[in-house]
Amino acid sequence: MGANTVEITDSNFESEVLKSNVPVLIDFWAAWCGPCRALAPAVEAVADEYKGRVKVGKLDVDANGSTSARFNIRGIPTLLLFKDGQVKEQLVGLVDKSKIADAINKHIGS
Repeated sequence: MGANTVEITDSNFESEVLKSNVPVLIDFWAAWCGPCRALAPAVEAVADEYKGRVKVGKLDVDANGSTSARFNIRGIPTLLLFKDGQVKEQLVGLVDKSKIADAINKHIGS
């Protein structure tokens, strides 16, 4: 994980995500997932670019099954953007950085 990403777990999900005062982008991933590894550099770049405006976290679906089930994560990688405790955007599969940025930009002031 990069310097500007946080590890999201079942136990810290509420405090890190639902109660966050900034939008939160979560990368649902697993170590064995090739597309997840391919997506990681784009997620890290977004975390650096939006530092202070958006929290970026990574949630290992194998280690955090209840949160993954709660949000019906069926395929990975899946990116969910939360704002005010609600899912505002969902991106599934390997997407490029510009698509992630477009999803975020809809929900933050520029």
